[in-house]
Amino acid sequence: MVQTDNQISDFLNQQITQAVVSLRSGNVIAFPTETVYGLGADISQHPAIQKIFDIKGRPASHPLIVHFASLSELEFWAENIPETAWILAQHFWPGPLTLILPKSSNIPLSVTGGQETVGLRIPRHPIALKLLEQLGNHKAVAAPSANRFGFVSPTIADHVRNAFGDKIKVILDGGPCEIGLESTIVSCIDKDVTILRPGGISILSIENILQQKVSIKSQSKIRTSGSLTSHYATATPLEICQTSESLFSRSFELLQQKVHIGVIICSTHLIPLLNSNDKLHYFLMPNDPVAFGRSLYATLRKLDDMNFERILIEAPPDNLEWLAVTDRLNRASHSFHK
Repeated sequence: MVQTDNQISDFLNQQITQAVVSLRSGNVIAFPTETVYGLGADISQHPAIQKIFDIKGRPASHPLIVHFASLSELEFWAENIPETAWILAQHFWPGPLTLILPKSSNIPLSVTGGQETVGLRIPRHPIALKLLEQLGNHKAVAAPSANRFGFVSPTIADHVRNAFGDKIKVILDGGPCEIGLESTIVSCIDKDVTILRPGGISILSIENILQQKVSIKSQSKIRTSGSLTSHYATATPLEICQTSESLFSRSFELLQQKVHIGVIICSTHLIPLLNSNDKLHYFLMPNDPVAFGRSLYATLRKLDDMNFERILIEAPPDNLEWLAVTDRLNRASHSFHK
């Protein structure tokens, strides 16, 4: 559950103030959003931006998302903003929506991976919002997710601590992330509306607000966060099984090879079959795309920590409501399936 503003404790308020001081001093901090935890730097501190890439092991060509506090500052960070972008921003911000727009001169190319476009977002988490508000007018935090590049994103503060140790001195702990999957990235370049990454806002919701169909592109000439074919990966090889029957068959095959496996399922009818083998460990996930997405990264991290040799997962339903989950699983399993 995300805290409301009046539930932010005095201790957290003090931590937020310290985080702002740290940002202004050119340091990198970790902070919660409603989607995942971010690894942030003051956009005006160019050495701090470079630190993000160094700490994550992130290629310089892979852009960051710019987080700011108020819709009134959108024109400070972007130019030539089409009406569709205004409609989406006014409806979904603060929230898990990243808009791709032509960048203004106030955005350094080091943030955009050398592109003339930028990803912009106003997060909904009260700690993130207060952090951005205290940073001040015409200020923003450039941030990717707070994990090693290409691996599973963090949804609690301990995930960040475990990944980076003492490399990050300030980690604002906002509890578990409400959504658990990254923001939906929508390009509004040249008045076209295109989903570049499905995420915390469904495509159906976007189409409903705009009263028009939008296209979906898995590959685009515009580089965005989390858009690589292989991304969100577990350390343990992950396989997607398209049916419950194929999952059971594959489980049996691997067990015959004495492979230690963890299995993620939604179908309760598989439980009696999987219970019959004490060398197999299964995890039952919610049969709902929102709840499934909220639990996904934490579950994958748990399986990684249990030292399985393989992770099998039952493919989610093939429909738009599950598109964000399917996208993350396809990218997470790419290295195994390629």
